[in-house]
Amino acid sequence: MSRASLDKQPHEVAAMFDGVAAKYDLTNDVLSLGLTRLWRKEVARAVAARPGERVLDLAAGTGTSSLPFLAAGAYVVPCDFSLGMLREGKRRHPRLPLTAGDATRLPFADGVFDAVTISFGLRNVQDTQGALREMLRVTRPGGRIVICEFSHPTWEPFRTVYTEYLMRALPPIATSVSSNPDAYVYLAESIRAWPDQPGLAARLRSAGWERPAWRDLTSGVVALHRAYKP
Repeated sequence: MSRASLDKQPHEVAAMFDGVAAKYDLTNDVLSLGLTRLWRKEVARAVAARPGERVLDLAAGTGTSSLPFLAAGAYVVPCDFSLGMLREGKRRHPRLPLTAGDATRLPFADGVFDAVTISFGLRNVQDTQGALREMLRVTRPGGRIVICEFSHPTWEPFRTVYTEYLMRALPPIATSVSSNPDAYVYLAESIRAWPDQPGLAARLRSAGWERPAWRDLTSGVVALHRAYKP
């Protein structure tokens, strides 16, 4: 399976990410014009992991997103449901405790993490609300969630240009650098179908998280959402 459909069947999404694992980080750097590195730094600042804290990094892929939490002295668990991504991550980062897991059925006990974070993965989960409730379950009272996800540019003229880039320029660029360019057609379609910033904040609140708020990055191309467990 080279490309998942927008109904996001788990086996299709996992197979699609298995197919792009080898060049995933490189392709993302190219397609984002290097902005993924900046966005990862902003996620690390928002999570603000402290020494000794336990951080769950969901949709961690090859584990690259987990390294800042490890450097901060936290105990980080990178978790992903793509075995291909995890194998590539284990090859690159053998020290990380990479864990296979589905965001809607997490293999962890209640209230064990101080912070849960997911970057560019929530929109690939079939049951978004189920995943948000699971993240709430494994977070301790007073703990936090940080979500970094593609969103909706706030300036209308730029939004039009951005949409054109997604649907016209992104697939041919992906063809030149990705091991599975069809996956990036799905990427463009899934970004267009994803709710805007207030929409995701409402989903967080509905799942039981408190004080949801967001901050736009790159004029709203990406939004950084944060909320707390009561």
